[in-house]
Amino acid sequence: MIDGPFFVLVVAGVLGTGLVAGVFCGFSTFVMRGLAALPPAQGVAAMNAVNVAAVRPAFMTVFAGSAVLSALVSVVTFVVWPGEGKVLLLLGSALYLFGSFGLTIVANVPRNDRLAGLTPGSPEAAGYWPVYVREWTFWNHVRTVASAAASLTYISALA
Repeated sequence: MIDGPFFVLVVAGVLGTGLVAGVFCGFSTFVMRGLAALPPAQGVAAMNAVNVAAVRPAFMTVFAGSAVLSALVSVVTFVVWPGEGKVLLLLGSALYLFGSFGLTIVANVPRNDRLAGLTPGSPEAAGYWPVYVREWTFWNHVRTVASAAASLTYISALA
C-alpha cells in the first residue's frame, strides 16, 4: 500500500494532472470552437493573446509542476518499488510526461510559435488559421486524454 509522503506525492500528481486535463478539455470542447467561429484576423489575434497569457505562473505552475511531480513519482517508484501499483504509477507518469507535457513541446508550441509570427490580418494568417485550429485542436485532444488518463491511472494505483 502506498502511504506517507509517497501517498501525498501521488495525490498531488492526481490533482495536478487532473487540473491540466480540465484546462485542455475546456479548450477542446468550447474555446477553440469559439475562436474558430471568429473571422481569421480576430481568431489569430485572440489565440496569440491566449498563448501569451498561458505562460504565466498560475497555469505554468500547475502544468510544469505536474511534470515535475510525474518525474518524482517515477523516480520514487523505482527507488521504493512498491509491491502494488508500481506499473500504474510508471504508466501514469509516462502518460503525463510524454502524452501531455512532451506533446505540448513538440506539437502545440511549434504551431503557437508559427501563429505568433503571422500578422493577424495578413493573407498568410488567414490561410494558416483553419489549419492551425484543426491541427492544434487534434493534438490538444490527445493532451486532454493523456492528462486525464494519467490522473485516473494514479488514482487506480492508490486503490
